[in-house]
Amino acid sequence: MNDPLGDMLTRIRNAQMRGKSTTITPASKLRRWVLEVLADEGYIRGFEETTDKNGHPAIEISLKYYEGTPVIRELQRVSKPGRRVYLGKDDIPQVRQGLGVSIVTTSRGVMSDANARAQGVGGEVLCTVF
Repeated sequence: MNDPLGDMLTRIRNAQMRGKSTTITPASKLRRWVLEVLADEGYIRGFEETTDKNGHPAIEISLKYYEGTPVIRELQRVSKPGRRVYLGKDDIPQVRQGLGVSIVTTSRGVMSDANARAQGVGGEVLCTVF
């Protein structure tokens, strides 16, 4: 697999299109950090460390719906393995004029765009959520 984070985002999109309450993805530190930001911003209910049917570590993601529609309307990967996107603190864009969130990996960890601006750090823009 070339893009593990992109795979996780696609699993979330596919599960929401099917109306599933949970989805499972292989475990990694980066995925866990991104899910922590999604949970803190209120886009998912939460996540839990489990194992898959083969005994490998996995993460079970509890998706969030409001009146039957998914809370996450748009989930896009920005920085890809073939094209990395690094931005300074002043250049990190607002998603939908502040209604959405960019997830940024910085020297101080993975955080939302608002937290990165508040701490005065830039970094790699992983994805945007609306």
